Amino acid sequence: MARRPAALALVQPGTIADAAHVRALLAVTLPEIRRRTVALRAEVARAEALRGQFEAARRSLAESRADLAHRREALARFEAEQRARSSELSGLALAESDRALALGERARSLAATLGTRRAQARIEASLAELPGPLARPGGAGEARRLPPIPYLLPVEGRLLTGVGEISDGGVHSRGLTLAPAPGARVVAPANGRILHAAPFGSYANVVIIDHGRGWVSVVTNLATLEVAAGRLVTRGQPLGRVASRDPRITIELRHDGDPVPFAGLLVG
Repeated sequence: MARRPAALALVQPGTIADAAHVRALLAVTLPEIRRRTVALRAEVARAEALRGQFEAARRSLAESRADLAHRREALARFEAEQRARSSELSGLALAESDRALALGERARSLAATLGTRRAQARIEASLAELPGPLARPGGAGEARRLPPIPYLLPVEGRLLTGVGEISDGGVHSRGLTLAPAPGARVVAPANGRILHAAPFGSYANVVIIDHGRGWVSVVTNLATLEVAAGRLVTRGQPLGRVASRDPRITIELRHDGDPVPFAGLLVG
């Protein structure tokens, strides 16, 4: 009926009665048709609106998916960059750790050097407190007689350097240097008081014994110590042991600060 308006009924073939009948029929049905058409158009409009909303939602979903893919790519790039940065920082941390270890070793070395210098200062102070040389009676040309003390060789070994020998560097030896058996025990050469018993420079452990009356013994290169400063020792009492590898030990006997050959003082 929408495609064939009521005016077309007048030109249709047929009698006047047919036209009147059609006209009457149209007058009754057209209002209902118009009413239903309005509702149908409203449904169509709603359907079009829903279709528009669907298209908008579909476009929004597509845009959201594209944005999500873009965000995933950005997150993957960020994760890769963070992994590379973490690896770089890990390498830097290892380098800084090695540097810290090196600095720690250097600090320990400096502390050891400082301790050695302090020990050297204490030894110098102890030596400075020892009595000075006695006046030589009868003039400078008269030989000085030294009061003998019973002296014991601290350790047995092969003689490497004697008292007074000149080294390759032109230095006079002030004592005996022996090569004892590995781990051999070193004993006190005579009675006295321990002035120093501790490491000193490149001489490993050094023991200085004051025998009184200006006599002092110096024993160097001990690997271990069994005495301490201030302790009284008797002749033959253990002082420590030599090293187990390439052992060497030096013994010096001094009187009033001067080195003395002690071969004539040795007793059984």
